[in-house]
Amino acid sequence: MCLACQKHGRLMRNFGDMGITEFQLDLMDGAQRFVREKSPMASVRAAMETESGYNKNIWAEMGALGWLGIAIPEKFGGIGLSMGEVVPVVEALGRYMLHSPFGATVLAAQALLVGGTENQKANILPKISAGQAATLALSEHNGDWDLRAIDATATQTGSGYTLSGTKTFVQDLPAAQTIIVSVKLDGHVRLFVINADAIPVDHWRRERIIDDIKRSYELTLDGITVPKSSLMDIDRTDAALECIHVSANLLASAEITGAAQATIDYTVEYLKTRKQFGKLIGSFQALKHPIVDDYMEYEKARSLLYAAANSFTKQWPPSDKKGEIAVRMTKVQSGKALSFAADRSIQFHGGFGFTYDCDAQLYRRRAIWLTSQFGDGQYHKKKLADLIL
Repeated sequence: MCLACQKHGRLMRNFGDMGITEFQLDLMDGAQRFVREKSPMASVRAAMETESGYNKNIWAEMGALGWLGIAIPEKFGGIGLSMGEVVPVVEALGRYMLHSPFGATVLAAQALLVGGTENQKANILPKISAGQAATLALSEHNGDWDLRAIDATATQTGSGYTLSGTKTFVQDLPAAQTIIVSVKLDGHVRLFVINADAIPVDHWRRERIIDDIKRSYELTLDGITVPKSSLMDIDRTDAALECIHVSANLLASAEITGAAQATIDYTVEYLKTRKQFGKLIGSFQALKHPIVDDYMEYEKARSLLYAAANSFTKQWPPSDKKGEIAVRMTKVQSGKALSFAADRSIQFHGGFGFTYDCDAQLYRRRAIWLTSQFGDGQYHKKKLADLIL
């Protein structure tokens, strides 16, 4: 049964403050089954050696399942739900380390929904719903997590705009047909929608990042020209940037939380099979206690994640700051949970844990990469202080 047919008649089922809906539970089960089958660790490591970093057939299947349209309104070919229902899918992707342009595409769609013109929404969102990839080009070499702190510019010409500047950390750029770029126009931050055909191949290069599973690119905008219709709604720029920031941290938290669960499972399996001094090492208190601590941190992260997903569902566009607070809290806790679990996993695996062949290395690299995107724990704690105190 397709997602659109299933979405009606769903009731809320509350688990404490988590607020997991029936539909989220269905998506959780379906996504876990699909990703578990498609992404064994051997396949993850094989994809790491490819240029694109993902399996295009699996990506097509994800599109056919309707996942890209979950948070896109029905009038644009989507399912008509919210980012809260995207969370279980991203959590499953994180648990099984399945890389694809999914996250970047979902964020680009949300940016268009909040900040795009009606023509842009009508032309692009149905294509995304049908499985076309998109991405965002917002970061620059200054490394500032404030999406308004940019130097790239746009200059108006007779037929449109000419762009200049350099963007970094553009996710899965070669796969995207649509790229949303932030630049300054007449001193004000503006967003432009660029068709991939307008970008020469020699204007981008792959960046080497700590997470070898992911794909990130530097994009040079110099000399790229776009028509006037590429400019997004200038009255909605701030709202779009806020939506991107909060949405990106919600999805990162979901992916981190899924990876934390995978790390714990991986470590526990080792503790149950590895013997020293004639005993399973999992029987030693020095290892049992930290793995329990791992699990407690993970449970905190997951509870906060679905509380944030539920708040986000109810609140976007936000009428107050509860949704933003919930998202920032889960980003802090999920990063802490995965970092701690991956560190313990490396340590518990002994000398093997410090080799690249140990999967604990992949989880630790994922923690470093995702916690550094759109604000690390310290950054979000400072924001929380301003929001709460």
